[in-house]
Amino acid sequence: MKDRDTFSSCHPAVNFLYFGLVFLFAMFFTHPVSLVISLLCAVGYHVYLNGRKSVRYSFGFLLPILILAALINPAFTHEGATILTYLPTGNPLTLESILYGLAAAGMLAAVITWFSCYTAVMTSDKFVYLFGRVIPALSLVLSMTLRFVPKFKAQFAAVKEAQKCVGRDTAEGSLILRLKNAARVLSIVTTWALENAIETADSMKCRGYGLPGRTAYSIYRFDSRDKAALLWLCFCGFYIISGWIAGGFYWRWYPTVKGAGISVWTASFQLVYLALCLTPVIMDVYADVRFNRITERL
Repeated sequence: MKDRDTFSSCHPAVNFLYFGLVFLFAMFFTHPVSLVISLLCAVGYHVYLNGRKSVRYSFGFLLPILILAALINPAFTHEGATILTYLPTGNPLTLESILYGLAAAGMLAAVITWFSCYTAVMTSDKFVYLFGRVIPALSLVLSMTLRFVPKFKAQFAAVKEAQKCVGRDTAEGSLILRLKNAARVLSIVTTWALENAIETADSMKCRGYGLPGRTAYSIYRFDSRDKAALLWLCFCGFYIISGWIAGGFYWRWYPTVKGAGISVWTASFQLVYLALCLTPVIMDVYADVRFNRITERL
């Protein structure tokens, strides 16, 4: 993650509210314009957070998901009024099933990318800070779960490299030997994960985590910038939800493709949704411009 990510430095409540809104809208909005906005903004923020290496992630990981999901739906769903042809099984191939497959693939890719951005911004200490006193046990479990995947991948790579140095490479030898070496690496990493979870739980218990009346030092302060960001997110959320209730984001794929008509109101809903999704990038770009101007004057 970039060192000067302005949005990541905001109060955890602001970060959590933002991702709560984008997750909600990304999972329930089926309008094609909303899907494109969500996917492009998610990829853009992911690139800003992780740099050029995330471009390879976008094409190497998301593109196969898009293609697979787009192909699976027409093969198993045969609803729709526009029949293009008939499959060898005798089932019809409809235009609506193809379009819905593309929409579902875009939604899935957007949600996965937003979740990747969430794990980079909403660290485990932020989550525990927000919910440690309300739901202490659940917040600890969720924070450990969210950080489990990147830690597990890093530990797996370390163990795999160590086993390779002692002649137990998972990429060389016969198939049975490689499977045995891979199983050994997986067993070591699984044991490490279980021990790490027990040590974390015992450590938090010894520190009095979750006990009533326990105080905790916090490095987060809710300043004027956080107030402005929170008001902006509340406005966007209220405006978009109002448009959602009014039918401004309505779209159906079966039996025929039909959605909300183009008007000033529907366009305003999509523009506000675009502004909401671009909020972190706008904050980061504005901060970078100010930083560059200050350094130029020095």
